[in-house]
Amino acid sequence: MAISARNQLPGRVEEILLGTVMAHITVRVGDNLVESVITRRSVDALQLKVGDEVKVLIKSTEVMLQKG
Repeated sequence: MAISARNQLPGRVEEILLGTVMAHITVRVGDNLVESVITRRSVDALQLKVGDEVKVLIKSTEVMLQKG
């Protein structure tokens, strides 16, 4: 599948917290954790489970940084 997002980070799913409609996914990317909130329907469609290898795709008009 072609996609325009250029920031693609390989990682592994560490935690999935399922809600009624939404899910909170934690992915380990190297020494870092990336968190994402997606629909529960997407979790089901992707058949995501802890330990799965995934790519974190980041496409944003803003990326904020704070020093220190």
